[in-house]
Amino acid sequence: MSEIYLDNAATTRVAPEVAEVVSACMREDYGNPSSAHHKGISAERKIKLARSQLLAAIGDPEGAIGDVYWTSGGTESDAIGVIGPARARKREGKTVLFSATEHPAVRESARQLEHEGFSAVTLPVDSSGALDVARAVEAITEDTVVVAAMLVNNEIGTIHPIAELSRGIKAAWPDVHLHCDAVQGLGKIAVDVTSLGADSIAFAAHKIHGPKGSGALWLRRGCRITPLWAGGGQQEGVRSGTLNVPGIAGFGLAAEIATATLADHTELWLAFGATLVAAAEATGVEFRVNGAGAARAPHVLSIAFRGVPAEPLLHVLESRGILVSAGSACSERDRKPSPVLEAIKLPADYGTVRMSFGRDTTTAEVEQAAEILTDAVRSFV
Repeated sequence: MSEIYLDNAATTRVAPEVAEVVSACMREDYGNPSSAHHKGISAERKIKLARSQLLAAIGDPEGAIGDVYWTSGGTESDAIGVIGPARARKREGKTVLFSATEHPAVRESARQLEHEGFSAVTLPVDSSGALDVARAVEAITEDTVVVAAMLVNNEIGTIHPIAELSRGIKAAWPDVHLHCDAVQGLGKIAVDVTSLGADSIAFAAHKIHGPKGSGALWLRRGCRITPLWAGGGQQEGVRSGTLNVPGIAGFGLAAEIATATLADHTELWLAFGATLVAAAEATGVEFRVNGAGAARAPHVLSIAFRGVPAEPLLHVLESRGILVSAGSACSERDRKPSPVLEAIKLPADYGTVRMSFGRDTTTAEVEQAAEILTDAVRSFV
């Protein structure tokens, strides 16, 4: 039985050309980029190329307004982007705000700050998962030092109006640091750091067919960050440690490819979503598309079926070769209610499946998955 992988929001298969770049770095460009000899210089060139590729992909090709700091992934990038500026501003205030649908990397970073005397305040979202910008700005006080809001939600695909939020914050509170988790945004929607207006933005390679263990934080010039740890002073001390040259090189190429092919994939992903919604309609079971009514990224489709338990449905689908998630893969195995689905007030009798697409998802696969989904849901009625 062939598998159909529809869990690309959790992670993606590494693209062949990216894997080749990673492998070549491991075989040939294995020098430490801090070394002065030719092996180190060769490795440093790979990093510089990846930097230019990622900066071009996010709308700051010359690095005119910010720079890229390489990390181990989205979780670390979020931690630096939330904890770093909060600690740097602790004499100015002790409150951090974050949206109710943030990734655990942001939520738990805010909770960590609570142990250091900060207050972590959750900003509510509406039933589609959208953040009310006016309410968010009104929640800021003189004690607020950091606001965190993601660009694209990893479970339901809702797009937050980050540019509008940034304008509202900077007009009233110019010293407040705005952090944005754009891990699910890069390569899925247009990402332009200039128009977004955030002070720090997190990215991860493995969501765009790059290698796991490679991430980046774009940081606006002039922003104050306290590093999470000390070390050898690499990357201006923002993130010390020997750089992961193969992972960085793969990330740069993956970002370049993802943005170059975005328009073509967007059209396909929207068609895939329409096919699967039609399959849900064919079940005859009451359902809802989570996030409906808000702007959503095209690669994520979260559908909740009334009276159909999510976990058993996942097992039935997997037994027939369809791999999906019940929500976020980051919290799925602990079987706790999804904070995102709780935030949008999804009734408890609805079971949710998240289907997400990548560059190698095909029309034939989605059509087959749609037939199996209809049949699987009907089996619970």
